Amino acid sequence: MMRRLIFTMAFVGGMLASINTINAQSINDLRINEVMLFNTTNYIDNFGQRGAWIEIMNMGYNSVNIANCYLTNDLDEPKKYQIPKGDPLSLIPLRQFVVFFADNKTEHGTLHLNFSLDSTHRFIALISPNGKTIIDSVTIPILALNQVYNRVPDGSDNWTIGKSTTPKATNNVGVAEVTAGERFLRFDPVGIIMAIIAMSVVFIALIVLYRIFKAIGKTNQKAAKRKVEKAERGKEQVAEEEISGEVFAAISTALYLYETEKHDQESSIITIQRVSRLYSPWSSKIYGLRQIPSRMVSHQQKK
Repeated sequence: MMRRLIFTMAFVGGMLASINTINAQSINDLRINEVMLFNTTNYIDNFGQRGAWIEIMNMGYNSVNIANCYLTNDLDEPKKYQIPKGDPLSLIPLRQFVVFFADNKTEHGTLHLNFSLDSTHRFIALISPNGKTIIDSVTIPILALNQVYNRVPDGSDNWTIGKSTTPKATNNVGVAEVTAGERFLRFDPVGIIMAIIAMSVVFIALIVLYRIFKAIGKTNQKAAKRKVEKAERGKEQVAEEEISGEVFAAISTALYLYETEKHDQESSIITIQRVSRLYSPWSSKIYGLRQIPSRMVSHQQKK
């Protein structure tokens, strides 16, 4: 029982650790994907105003909550702007984007930073929630009005300067889309990793099923054993009630009397002798059924 409990706790702990690892890897999937320094005719915010903006992309294949991460334009102050939690805008779906305005107007909402970008401040960094680990950073070259510095294709190490801006959209305009399968094929051309993953999934599933069925079998065996023991205990109680000490005493007493006391020998033969009678009240006409019997009323004295 203790071994099973330890195994279960270890299994659950491993699953939780795996989940935490997956979440940690999801944060590392974030990339600064596109930046604009001088915005005069381009993207506007909800207040109809323009300013420098930063696009962050989730390169992973699960949603990532960017809340509690930090954005800064100065590594001496890595915690310059903490992205607040509890805002649904901080949740980035898979392969999607979020745009922050570097306009120093935090009163306009979560997506407005408390610093700005210009020709002097051209560095941007995304810091993890621990306030120390740099997830991604970039130093932006001098850009003309409404020019962007972006990755082509999305998330790659290839940065370009262009006039074609795509805030909250892919930069892969005119670039052939590479599917996840194709990327995995480049990563694992022989298929060894895929085979290991597939076999691991199968064996883990079999082990889990084995443990489940084994536990069910043991539970059923224990239940059946308890049922048999209960039935046997009931039989023993019945036997003790049928042959009690008093019964044994009565039997012993009877045997003692039988062996010690003398009884008269009584005949067990009954002799029936015929008796001839000439007169029978049943054959007498005097007491026939036609004669009305005399009525006699007798009163009993009260006692």
